[in-house]
Amino acid sequence: MTQDSPKTLTRRDSLITLAVTATGLMIPRAALAQDTSQLLMGSDVCSLVPETTEGPYYVADRMIRSDIREDRDGQPLLMRMQVVDPRCAPIEGARVDIWHCDAQGTYSAFGDGRGETFLRGTQMADARGVVEFTTIYPGWYPGRTVHIHFKVYLDAQTLLTGQIFFDDGNSEAIYASDPAYARSDRRRVVNRNDGIARRAGEASVARLSRGQNAYLAQLIVGVRDG
Repeated sequence: MTQDSPKTLTRRDSLITLAVTATGLMIPRAALAQDTSQLLMGSDVCSLVPETTEGPYYVADRMIRSDIREDRDGQPLLMRMQVVDPRCAPIEGARVDIWHCDAQGTYSAFGDGRGETFLRGTQMADARGVVEFTTIYPGWYPGRTVHIHFKVYLDAQTLLTGQIFFDDGNSEAIYASDPAYARSDRRRVVNRNDGIARRAGEASVARLSRGQNAYLAQLIVGVRDG
């Protein structure tokens, strides 16, 4: 899905000259010898994305596909992730699994989605460490803020289990504009009062922009490679 001159909705400007590891250690940008010209979003920052809980909705079956929407309604979203090591070098061939709820907060394979496979998929990173999934903007369910789950594997080893978060203002604007997200109840948990989102921090918040046909979400996923 092509993105035509996306207009930036939010910008993450807080980490310009420092990389922050999952332990909170700050590394001067000059200490990273790897050329970062290939990084998404024109960034010169590499952060190790904090590990987060897998949650109860993971399914181990691998479905290698880029379009994971199936029959789900909602705002089209291109989820673009770039897997890099702590020195910003792309990890070619890394396996990335993602899964998330639909516009009404339902996961496939569970509850009302039992027997279904929507909004789950696997991709292998290209030479730039990039994977892309065509999906919809995730909905929400009680007790959690808006998020997408992911796992990164190298060979048979799990490198990282994480979650991707979104600016709350963008979520509210999307939900208000699309009837697929209409609910009788009110969303009470947002990023600031979601314990997992707070622990994950800014390194796990996607940068969102809007193209002609879909929203584009981008996230650099820094992982330990050994």
